[in-house]
Amino acid sequence: MNLSTYTVKPKLPDSLKPLEEIARNLWLSWNFDAVELFIRLDYDAWFQSQQSPVRILGMVSQERLAEVAQDDSYLAALKEVYERFLKYKKGETWYRGSKKEVVAYFSMEYGMDVSLPIYSGGLGMLSGDHMKTSSDMGLPLVGIGLLYRQGYFRQYLNADGFQQESYPENDWYNMPVELRTDKSGEPIKISVDLAGRQAVAQVWEVKVGRSSLYLLDTNIEDNPQDFRNITSALYGGDKETRIQQEILLGIGGIRALRALGINPAATHMNEGHAAFLGLERIREIMTERSFTFEEAREAVWATNIFTTHTPVPAGNERFDIALMEKYFQPWSHILGISWYDFLSLGRERPYDDHESFCMTILALKLAAYANGVSALHGDVSRKMWKGLWPGLPLDEIPIGHVTNGVHPRTWVSNNMIDLLDRYFGPHFYDEPTDLAIWDRMDRISDEELWRTHERRRERLVAFARQRIRENLKRNGAVERRIQQAEDALSPYALTLAFARRFATYKRGNLLLRDPERLIRLLKDQDRPIQLIFAGKAHPMDMPGKELIKSIIHFAEQYEVESRIIFLENYDMAMGRYLTAGADLWLNTPRRPLEASGTSGMKASMNGVLNCSVLDGWWAEAYDPEVGWAIGRGEEYEDTNLQDEVESKALYDLLEREIIPLFYQRGRDGLPREWIRRMKRCMQAIGQSMSSHRMLMDYSNSFYLPALENYRRMTKDGYAEAKSLAAYLNKLKHSWDSLKIVKIESNAKPVMQREDPLSVTAYLELGPLSPEELRIELYHGSVSTQTREIVNARLSEMRFAGKEGDLYRYDVKVACIDTGWQGHTIRILPKHSALVHPYRTGFVKWA
Repeated sequence: MNLSTYTVKPKLPDSLKPLEEIARNLWLSWNFDAVELFIRLDYDAWFQSQQSPVRILGMVSQERLAEVAQDDSYLAALKEVYERFLKYKKGETWYRGSKKEVVAYFSMEYGMDVSLPIYSGGLGMLSGDHMKTSSDMGLPLVGIGLLYRQGYFRQYLNADGFQQESYPENDWYNMPVELRTDKSGEPIKISVDLAGRQAVAQVWEVKVGRSSLYLLDTNIEDNPQDFRNITSALYGGDKETRIQQEILLGIGGIRALRALGINPAATHMNEGHAAFLGLERIREIMTERSFTFEEAREAVWATNIFTTHTPVPAGNERFDIALMEKYFQPWSHILGISWYDFLSLGRERPYDDHESFCMTILALKLAAYANGVSALHGDVSRKMWKGLWPGLPLDEIPIGHVTNGVHPRTWVSNNMIDLLDRYFGPHFYDEPTDLAIWDRMDRISDEELWRTHERRRERLVAFARQRIRENLKRNGAVERRIQQAEDALSPYALTLAFARRFATYKRGNLLLRDPERLIRLLKDQDRPIQLIFAGKAHPMDMPGKELIKSIIHFAEQYEVESRIIFLENYDMAMGRYLTAGADLWLNTPRRPLEASGTSGMKASMNGVLNCSVLDGWWAEAYDPEVGWAIGRGEEYEDTNLQDEVESKALYDLLEREIIPLFYQRGRDGLPREWIRRMKRCMQAIGQSMSSHRMLMDYSNSFYLPALENYRRMTKDGYAEAKSLAAYLNKLKHSWDSLKIVKIESNAKPVMQREDPLSVTAYLELGPLSPEELRIELYHGSVSTQTREIVNARLSEMRFAGKEGDLYRYDVKVACIDTGWQGHTIRILPKHSALVHPYRTGFVKWA
């Protein structure tokens, strides 16, 4: 077929021209007054457009546009929104430094807005909030991802309650993305090698306030069909599709930034999917500078940041060696290293031929900065990957944590935002990094807060009823059954919500374990409760699908369909209704399998109290004033016993504390104590779990140091990188010659607190010099069980001179802790260019 193609754009009257600029910037996704401009154009068309501002501009008739162009009230609202949009883009921000070098943030998915469906769940929501917050703070950060033609699937349930999937095509020309072109108007393209063939991708841009997100797309005529399918679906296809996607994301992403004229001075890998970017950054420097692999590796190591989200070994991306050979065999020659050395970059046991190639390990080995996404997950990650740093104590494994956060203006309902703006003042919008503003929660009257929350619950019930009607009609239900949807839920009952991915470890059916007890609560006429479930199971996760089906069957079996509801196709729009309209947010994972979780944070900022297992973020945020804990953080080997114990604990909390508190009303009908906790919850979680706190943590701990490292490393032709590589090479060949020959101290069997402890060590250094090593006294309390030092203190020892062939080091410390104490000596690397001294294989103990 000889097909001519072209793009048709909406024809807007001059007075409405700002609408197109606003529609194509996702700033509107966290500014509801901007969204209202599009709803006012045509209410019905707004929902038919799937809440897409770009699409609705093409759906509204020219007559309606002409009418609106003469409406002075609409134009006044447009003027106010557009002026605020321009002021936002030009305003002062938290970050005021140079933007010459940028941090490139790589993620497999982004949950920016319902109008851009390229996300599946929590990872995408986090990435979206990361980008929005970066814009608020003015950070020198750009995002990199893939543009999926089908995104993630849409969920629907058949008449038996079994999950089905559909994959509608995305229409990029009616979505908030713009194809990037060069000076001649041609699309900017890059290519990557895939097993000897070149896959070509074009680059699209999503404007996110002040920031930009760039998305790669292989669905173009330059590619054969199999390569066009690389960006077909998020988490779709087999392992081969996945490695192709990750090559495109990591290697192609770096090349795309270069093609755009952007210098990724530092990179942030959000999960291991993008870890191949480290290889591309090394290759670039080797090619440009004729460096060795080791020199180039050190040049980028100090500027790579890696965030892991996976709390179990099986969840980390691994590729079989046969697949790695197919796609990466030439890379060992490109990088000038052996194939075994290449494979060792992704192995915990470097030369174990039976170990597959792990993306998480690759990221950890190529990044100086690494973190989990909650305090508990940081602990779990250090335990999981301690084998990469043999001989290093667990608490020193160089994996820290930055607890996730959520973007308040995206997730707090428009009604609640209006209330907060009124009492917090303009400072709340203009300076979102001033988290102390949440202390003003006490200024809001109980009556106003409760009235706002009740309005959101009413809207949630109305939304749920509408969804149920639509689903029943689709499944061919009789009219009588459809009419019964009007009785589903009550706008006045205590509403519990469970909305998240339906994986078995999240235990969506925990509350169904004792049917008799639950039915009694559901059918209580004086103090009723109701449950709303939502969430998708992965298309290949049959146990997850059976979980969903069991909830549907439970409601039917016990005739509580009006009190237990499952809402299909959980997405961002539904998430906003649920996190704003529920009264209690349920979270029941098996500890410690929830790395962080963020849905409960969103609910908390809306005044919804949490009832959760002490896992992920809740393990550090829990306080009796802001919600309830199921258990005390126990971990079980017997999962059946765990389910039995924790389900009973959940029922006890509901019966004895939660339900009585909610229905404890005064003469005015207000649950004063519940409202007091709502205020405390919003204040505490608004401050501690805001994405602005999260980005300040990332900036201060990782981004700003990494950018400074880049400037230092590139100075004088990468002199520091070359020096560090030479030092580590020397260390590699000299480490075995290091010996701690003798340790002397004044320690007596019994010491008094504050007594001085003097320790002297005599070392053989071989070809190394004292300034090339850090000698430490490692001291503290000794465990009676393991006979190891716990809660250790570190004191660097001072070089005191040579005695013959031995080097003497001294240190004097005070005895601080009482009880059984001990000390020893260790040797670590020391070089000015090391971000930290914990390099694999380089720690020696006495």
